[in-house]
Amino acid sequence: MEDGYRLPLRRWGDPSRARALVLALHGFNDYGNAFAGLGDYLGAQSVLVYAVDQRGFGTTAQRGRWPGEERLVADLLALVDLLRERHPGLPITLVGESMGGAVLLAASPRLRDVQGLVLIAPAVWSRDTMPGYQRLALAAAARTLPGLELTGRGLGIRPTDNDPFWRAYSADPLVIKATRVDALWGVTNLMDLAARTSPPPDIPLLLLYGERDQIIPKGAFCTWLRRVDDQQPGVRLALYGKGWHMLTRDRQGAWVLADIAAWVQDPAGTLPSGQETAIDGGRLKDLCPKG
Repeated sequence: MEDGYRLPLRRWGDPSRARALVLALHGFNDYGNAFAGLGDYLGAQSVLVYAVDQRGFGTTAQRGRWPGEERLVADLLALVDLLRERHPGLPITLVGESMGGAVLLAASPRLRDVQGLVLIAPAVWSRDTMPGYQRLALAAAARTLPGLELTGRGLGIRPTDNDPFWRAYSADPLVIKATRVDALWGVTNLMDLAARTSPPPDIPLLLLYGERDQIIPKGAFCTWLRRVDDQQPGVRLALYGKGWHMLTRDRQGAWVLADIAAWVQDPAGTLPSGQETAIDGGRLKDLCPKG
């Protein structure tokens, strides 16, 4: 980056055969290898895929320290410019999972000449959709114990139904297991920013969400989706009945990979999973009852 900070990049696909390019941003505490499956899948279809370890994650310096929302956005914008310079003429699609989706949303008003955004279970759990006790506890901890490290042990929350993958992921030394309170505060600030930012209407948007997601609550997702639909009526949504949070790595992840591949190559085409649903359709009304 322009300040000398190094961001590790992984690449899948043959640049000499590429017809399109994807830049993928991982979720909170994860790193670029999150997109190994997507990279292999798209690479076999002549789509060049890059995935980055975002600042503070993976093998970057000061791993575990929150870099700031604006810094993450600035890194993304710089990466897009660098990849456009490296691969002129290739249409660029941006893919973000969870926190990565929040970074894409926060950056979207400043994005130019991108083919579209794919948001996989975007992290839009803003403070206005959190219980009051949770907001108060986080604020108090951030003021008094910012360096305290917390784990999710004992909460009974799972991000996927893919047990073999989950065991390997839990043992991966590059996945952050204990999270500083100030990093939780920072990612919450990012989610606040993402939740109140709507992408420009000229950027095609594909949303992917699993009905069994235990990480981004349905209420938060539905609240945000209503805001987006009001400002960007052309948004497309795939709602996976058996999907959890890590959609591309779930047991039904092959359908998600196929949908992303189809959309990257033709944003107006049919999604092969058959899980696309209208924003005002019955399935979404069941997921997001008004009241």
